[in-house]
Amino acid sequence: MTVPPSLLVGTDARARCAWVGTDPEYQRYHDEEWGTPLLGDQAVFEKISLEGFQAGLSWITILRRRPAFRAAFADFEIDRVAAMTPDDVERLLLDASIIRHRGKINAVITNARVTQQLGESLSDVLWSFQPEAGRPRPTRLSDIPAITPESSALSAELRRRGYRFVGPTTMYALMQSAGLVDDHVVGCWRSGT
Repeated sequence: MTVPPSLLVGTDARARCAWVGTDPEYQRYHDEEWGTPLLGDQAVFEKISLEGFQAGLSWITILRRRPAFRAAFADFEIDRVAAMTPDDVERLLLDASIIRHRGKINAVITNARVTQQLGESLSDVLWSFQPEAGRPRPTRLSDIPAITPESSALSAELRRRGYRFVGPTTMYALMQSAGLVDDHVVGCWRSGT
């Protein structure tokens, strides 16, 4: 059987989206998390934060450091992150286990404070931008967009509310990982085909 270039068959004989490669942690993430509906404000806040840190980097870099990010940012408990001070920022800038980017660190803290003031659920805000059903499942990785009208609208709304590091490409990655869209390519064992 010939495997299309958008798929990769693992040692377990499962065909996966080829972006996963052969890294076991990436395969686990693909199999158990990516594209699975994500609900709850803390979980969504964590994912927004990590997607913001990913900007300009590979997701596997963030995934491997996720335990350190959770330790550094109080498991992404919104109230605890919102209470972080300039001294905490300086401490985090010295923490080699995370990405030491002042703008991204400050954005996480700012975003926690904005989340506290939303007046509604962050999870509900995110899911209100879920695209309508009916988009065909991608058959090739090149069929997957980097930006969509919905990710652009989500980005604009979050920016309007004061969020940072939430550009349209980052928000589309969030929509994929949080299950608002299902971009598992045709033939991937997770795609149902």
